[in-house]
Amino acid sequence: MSGNLPDYYFRVRENGALVFRIDTENRQRRIEMDQIAAVNIRNGEIKPQGDRDLSERDLEEIHQWMNERTALLAERDIDDIYRAVDYLNLTTQWTQAKATDAQLEAVTDDLLLAMHDLRSVLVRKKADRLMKDK
Repeated sequence: MSGNLPDYYFRVRENGALVFRIDTENRQRRIEMDQIAAVNIRNGEIKPQGDRDLSERDLEEIHQWMNERTALLAERDIDDIYRAVDYLNLTTQWTQAKATDAQLEAVTDDLLLAMHDLRSVLVRKKADRLMKDK
């Protein structure tokens, strides 16, 4: 293992992470991970583990991770949407060139309802934006 381990480790979980302080400066030269907090990026909550008081450095590291994680998740969200656009195009091509009648029968209603729902929301949101701009 590399001798340059970070001082903190964030075990990602739904809505946040468990935060560990890394210690390699012990007699056994083992990696020790001491859980110091649990964080929730949805509501910004930082819960110290047990009766622990978090240092300024702990809080700085946690806030930095929360900011970076929030930005990463936002990037992933928009990337997923661009992938959905690609899937819609691929679905259109499949429908036109490859789909059998039985396959179309199996998926047409679900696709039409999903696309109608999406279209309705997109049109409403666009109208809301246009009204704000006036």
